[in-house]
Amino acid sequence: MVAYRDAEGTEHMAIVKGDVTGDDVLCRVHSECLTGEVFGSRRCECGPQLERALQRIEESGRGVVVYLRGHEGRGIGLINKIRAYALQDEGADTLEANQLLGFQGDMRSYDVAAQILADLGVRSVALMTNNPTKVEGLEDCGVRVMRRVEHHVGVHDDNRFYIETKVARMGHLIELDEARGNGVD
Repeated sequence: MVAYRDAEGTEHMAIVKGDVTGDDVLCRVHSECLTGEVFGSRRCECGPQLERALQRIEESGRGVVVYLRGHEGRGIGLINKIRAYALQDEGADTLEANQLLGFQGDMRSYDVAAQILADLGVRSVALMTNNPTKVEGLEDCGVRVMRRVEHHVGVHDDNRFYIETKVARMGHLIELDEARGNGVD
């Protein structure tokens, strides 16, 4: 594990397996999610995504998870994420909830992830993600994404509407029929 502190004082982590210098490094850029990772919320797939990324890297013998703090709720923060949950409980989807609170659908920046990968000597990545905006955001920061690796972890009753919204309104690349029952149900 390698810890980093950005210019604003936020601490981030890189979990490294093997020699990650070079090209086509298996990589997950993962946003902090206290509710999903610590408290086991089933509203999202963040906890299982982190676990699956660590498992895949362990199996491959080489890779890195860049764990970005300060990204809670796609960058709106924990308190606003809880407010967004309340709006979702009233019928808003995840994108509408953020917008009703005055935020864009996704407020995250990936410049710190790019700096961490460069510091580790990673020249290009095989990125575990379903989010094309993350691919684009990393590429805009200078990260060479050689390929996107599907990162489905499962659809169940508690996250179905959330994931369907991410597919329909945010362009996430998830085959819903394939994802159902994939490790979470």
